[in-house]
Amino acid sequence: MKKLTILLITLIAFAIGATAQSYTQKWNDLYKRTEFFDSNGRMIGYAKYNDLYNRMEYYDANGNLQKTEQRNNLYNRTDTKDRYGNTQSTRSYNNLYDREEVKDTYGNVIGYKKWNDLYKRYDVYNSNNTLIGYYKWSDLYNRWEYHQN
Repeated sequence: MKKLTILLITLIAFAIGATAQSYTQKWNDLYKRTEFFDSNGRMIGYAKYNDLYNRMEYYDANGNLQKTEQRNNLYNRTDTKDRYGNTQSTRSYNNLYDREEVKDTYGNVIGYKKWNDLYKRYDVYNSNNTLIGYYKWSDLYNRWEYHQN
């Protein structure tokens, strides 16, 4: 369950910053981290859980810290901070709309992710309710794949 939660946190974080390529991510059991690859198979970064600070940390391919994500139980959300500790966005589940929303520092919805039963995937939308991509599990490669529209 912990791996699934970490995976879902990772998915939405990279969906917001994705460019016009498809991305894949795969768990590396040797290094105990999730690695992200571009459409050419090059590693572009990785995410690793830090037990000491109880947070997920995202690094670029060179090992430089890019951002962190930590669960905020007081507000029932996940806070994303840049490498300097400044809040970039928050993520929480909206029961009314049955989706996970990402909000900026002012509380405006900048995107959301929703499960699509028909296609068995997570659809990712921007603030204009436009589908910008989706995550789908690949049984063949045993990994999540992000496809941008």
